[in-house]
Amino acid sequence: MSPKNQERAGNPWILFVLFFAVIGCTLIARHCYPNPLVVQQSQHQYWRKVPLKSTRGIIQDVKGNALVISETLPSFAVDPAMINSEDLLKISQIVSPEVTAKIHSLMGTKSRFTWINHKISEHEALKFKELMKTVRGLREIDEPYRKYTNQRLMSHVLGFCDNENKGQAGIEQQWDNTLYNPPGQKIVVRRRNSQAASLMERQPERRSVTPIITLTLDSRIQYVVEKHLFKTAENERAKWAVCICMNPNTGEILAMASYPTYDPSNRKSLTDEALSNGAISRTYEPGSTFKPVYMAIALERGWVKKNEMFFCPAKLKVADGFIRESDARVALGNVSTAQLLIKSSNVGMAQIGIRADRLKTYESLQTMGFGQEPDIELPGVSRGILPYPENWRGITPANIAIGQGLAVTPLQLTTAMAAVVNGGKLMSPYIVKEAVNSLGELVYRGEPKVMREVMTPETAAWIRNAMRDVITEGTGKRAATKIVDVAGKTGTAQVAGKGGYAPGKYVASFIGFWPYEEPKYLMLIAIGEPSNGRYYGGELAAPVFKAIVEEMAELEYYS
Repeated sequence: MSPKNQERAGNPWILFVLFFAVIGCTLIARHCYPNPLVVQQSQHQYWRKVPLKSTRGIIQDVKGNALVISETLPSFAVDPAMINSEDLLKISQIVSPEVTAKIHSLMGTKSRFTWINHKISEHEALKFKELMKTVRGLREIDEPYRKYTNQRLMSHVLGFCDNENKGQAGIEQQWDNTLYNPPGQKIVVRRRNSQAASLMERQPERRSVTPIITLTLDSRIQYVVEKHLFKTAENERAKWAVCICMNPNTGEILAMASYPTYDPSNRKSLTDEALSNGAISRTYEPGSTFKPVYMAIALERGWVKKNEMFFCPAKLKVADGFIRESDARVALGNVSTAQLLIKSSNVGMAQIGIRADRLKTYESLQTMGFGQEPDIELPGVSRGILPYPENWRGITPANIAIGQGLAVTPLQLTTAMAAVVNGGKLMSPYIVKEAVNSLGELVYRGEPKVMREVMTPETAAWIRNAMRDVITEGTGKRAATKIVDVAGKTGTAQVAGKGGYAPGKYVASFIGFWPYEEPKYLMLIAIGEPSNGRYYGGELAAPVFKAIVEEMAELEYYS
């Protein structure tokens, strides 16, 4: 072939270069820009990232006693693709029929993982560990477990976590981000023959400290409170009961209990009724325990004088209704201003309520914290019910003066009463003393905070004197103790129902403080809807108050 004809046929090296250029481009495309579907399938076939369960920090009381800690418990799972009929028969002997059926339904499918038991004891785990020697598809996985060291103690304050270790109530929920420690990762790698799997772990950079939430609560005081409160609630077949013990000078919560209660470690006890922390979420008409607060407002506003006298018949016609004494057959006659509290006169307090300016009363109650959401470090706090003054028609102003016609929470009433006890300062309640995160940083410190001055020291001192007389000569004699001088106020309130008050349903309560001369403690006891015959605050709640005060005095003596 002539040179001219060879040029027409082309250079064979050009085809060779083009061939390899195509192959090279294809390889580059396959390796550098693979099909996303192929990548996803290959990853699921050969390896998979599995997040480790996160760990959580410690919750402790004010004395440093651990209340909640994290431990690990064994859990077990199976790889259905590695289970045959013989293996399933062995597994069925130690698991429920439901779990056996679940594994059987997944055999032969693409599923490679299913749980068969969660967080069991080491003793229970022994039979699973023995079975792992002959059943290749059985896997043991350690899972974090929240241990509540005192079981039910403080359950409403502490809360609980779900199976994913996320806080669902109480401190566990409110401080979830602080208590949480980021999890690592497990990388599951499958071998080519799919006969086994190897696990590698990736852990995040190790944190310097364990997160710690320190509460203001004292577990010793809490134990005493719960023992007496729950025993009375059960004996009297009460629907609910609460107790709050506070340092009135700082706003620190020393104990907070709510009945019915639950065990954070027992899922079966987590009923809707038991989960509610009544101390911060329950609203009720406070009755006569509200009278010292209202009297303080009336004195500050000039609607009543300290040396005034009131004529108190057994019942008083007010607008469209009647106000009656607790014993509607007995007229108290002429009663002094102080005796309105000492004898707990509804008729006398109603007369003050009629005089009061509705708008100013509403403003004063708001200033005292009613109808407002308390700023405490817990979830589920209620703001109560304080009707707008334009709705105070007919008998309502008189009802407000005796603690009816509005709804408060135990925390609101305790906080307002603390202002009476400490000389007129409304303190912000707090239940967390310190919070330290996983980096060792102090992210929160609870400290006394004065929200506002709500009464003069003179008014507060006058109310305190009257509350001392309630114990020595009035309705609160059953709260008296020889160990320490106490002061307080009884309360017996009707329970609101549809279209009026529910017959035969009451809330028995008592709120008091001690020592009388230099108060360190303020405590509210409320027992809702007892059904064993007793319902007056003086006969039911006052003795509980006394029992708790006396046992707390023993704690101080031996501490």
